[in-house]
Amino acid sequence: MSSLIPASNSTAWADDPAAVTLVASISPWRRTWLRFKAQRLGYWSLVIFTALFVISLFGEVICNDKPLVVRYEGHYFFPIVKAYPEATFGGDFPTKANYLDPYIRSRITTKGNFAIYPPNHNYYDTIDYFASQPFPEPPSPQNWLGTDQFGRDVLARLLYGFRVSVLMALALTFSGVVFGVLAGAVQGFYGGRTDLIGQRLIEIWSSMPDLYLLIIFASIFEPTLWLLFILLSMFGWLLLSDYVRAEFLRNRSLDYVKAARTMGLSNGEINWRHVLPNSMTAVITFLPFRMSAAILSLTSLDFLGLGVPPPTPSLGELVQEGKNNLDAWWISISAFSALVVTLLLLTFMGDALRNALDTRSRGSAFGGGK
Repeated sequence: MSSLIPASNSTAWADDPAAVTLVASISPWRRTWLRFKAQRLGYWSLVIFTALFVISLFGEVICNDKPLVVRYEGHYFFPIVKAYPEATFGGDFPTKANYLDPYIRSRITTKGNFAIYPPNHNYYDTIDYFASQPFPEPPSPQNWLGTDQFGRDVLARLLYGFRVSVLMALALTFSGVVFGVLAGAVQGFYGGRTDLIGQRLIEIWSSMPDLYLLIIFASIFEPTLWLLFILLSMFGWLLLSDYVRAEFLRNRSLDYVKAARTMGLSNGEINWRHVLPNSMTAVITFLPFRMSAAILSLTSLDFLGLGVPPPTPSLGELVQEGKNNLDAWWISISAFSALVVTLLLLTFMGDALRNALDTRSRGSAFGGGK
């Protein structure tokens, strides 16, 4: 289909009845997707970011200190999904088996037995007790990006830290959209005193120093992912509510809303079926930038030691470790590169999405790619 769409710098298609018919037959969302796909930088940023996120979701089969499958004395075991005691593999103790122990590894690799390990034999909290150098250890075949000051694999912590950051950002973006759309829609649709009171309350709330409040609450209560989610959600909806309010104020006076009122539709039906779908441009454009802000906020709190509780991996913790161990260059470079690449991908996606939804831009009929 995209091969049939004319280039953005050409207007010859406007004189072609077949081309005009083709354009008219495509749904608005399909046209938006084609415009987004024409933004090559943003499109490939979406592909790369999605691929990295999917890879992080399968982190347990990429970076793990447990084998995927073990065949021992004719029986199959799956340590990646179930913990087995050391005695299962000929050990002396009923405690959980350490598959990095040379004795256990020799037992499950003897004749007739085998074990399939992940590509990286380290979990995010695995400590290399058999390291030949003091911690932090530089990159090696056992630790591809080296270890941190506690002997934990940097690559594994990057992979799991990226997953934690993106999942938290998605949750914060969802909560920001829900509260932002709700607050903006109520103010914009009803206007008048409702809008006036709502704006004053939002101005008071937004004037509070959110970072200081987050630091105070995080220092009083024991940090957990749920606490961080609640604290960060308290301020993540403010910016979006302004955009949604402006869209509702503009759309509520249009003819199709007046016609819906004349037909007897309730305010809820008008908002849900007519005004909200036509106000989604601001919401959709907001998503990548909200995710960037959420990742930066979480990274900042982790860097200050007020973020996710240890030993949960995070990008901010790695940045902090890089600062504390300036001679361990591999920690700083790895953490900084991962953070910069993540934020750049989200920024490129947001710019491309904004251009794709802006039908007033030059060549927006299906092109406009940069």
